[in-house]
Amino acid sequence: MKIESEIEKVSSFQHLEMLANQVVEGFISGMHKSPFHGFSAEFAEHKVYNAGESTKHIDWKLFAKTDRLYTKRFEEETNLRCHLIVDNSSSMHYPELKSNQPFYEKKIGFAVLASAVLMNILKKQRDAVGLSVFSDKYEYYAPEKGSDRHHRMLLNKLEELLVLPKVKKTTDTITYLHQIAEKMHRRSMIILFTDMFQTEDDEKLFNALQHLKHNKHKVVLFHVVENQTEMKFDFDNTPRKFIDLESGEEVSIFADNVKQEYEKRVEAYFKNLALTCAKNQIKYVPVNVGDNFEKILTTYLVEKQNFG
Repeated sequence: MKIESEIEKVSSFQHLEMLANQVVEGFISGMHKSPFHGFSAEFAEHKVYNAGESTKHIDWKLFAKTDRLYTKRFEEETNLRCHLIVDNSSSMHYPELKSNQPFYEKKIGFAVLASAVLMNILKKQRDAVGLSVFSDKYEYYAPEKGSDRHHRMLLNKLEELLVLPKVKKTTDTITYLHQIAEKMHRRSMIILFTDMFQTEDDEKLFNALQHLKHNKHKVVLFHVVENQTEMKFDFDNTPRKFIDLESGEEVSIFADNVKQEYEKRVEAYFKNLALTCAKNQIKYVPVNVGDNFEKILTTYLVEKQNFG
């Protein structure tokens, strides 16, 4: 089955790029009400043309508007390098969607569309973007570039992640965060989308996150959850079988019997994550798959302003 036809079924848009563009355009048009009032919808970076330079890259459309000569900036002159990391373990392919639900109400779908939205805004600003995908192996790596061809390649890869993997994939966050960190040589903003389901101890995880920060990289962790069931454990009180998506382990329980204890532990885990990230100067942002993408974009813009 072709990935394109699969996406058409789960989305009213035919294309991830088109949907990402809708989100960004909607956000920009609403920005006059926000603290980013000064952030122009004319994203492309330009510099003033100096006599003697090649006329090859003069933006004639902008000249017609402003009566001034500007040249377009290119990838090697980019302001920002951004590396997106997506956790593609089996737990990210939760919850199972009904046929009428959009793909971004599943954790992996939310991470994919959020990544495409950030890529869209990075492209508008002529910033370079790279991508890593991991689960129980390092599935994909592309370094930061700014070309149209590179963007198309990354979007194709993101689209592929929407298809449910046929085999269960565990999460080896620590190993692959260390490997990704080793690949990051030039100062970048690193943005990670994960549900933080991992069996290793927290200290090892934060060592790996700390490693991502070497070379003065800025790290943003978007903790992707499905609030209703993963945070509030909101199930009716019929006996249910819960299956671990990564190990296949099963447990049969009445949800009400464990709800209180479950909520208490989840709250403590989130609080500890937030505190440890703050201590390590990692921007920690929990996001719910049912929410819009404003929090993603606002966080990115604030962090970009602080990046210099």
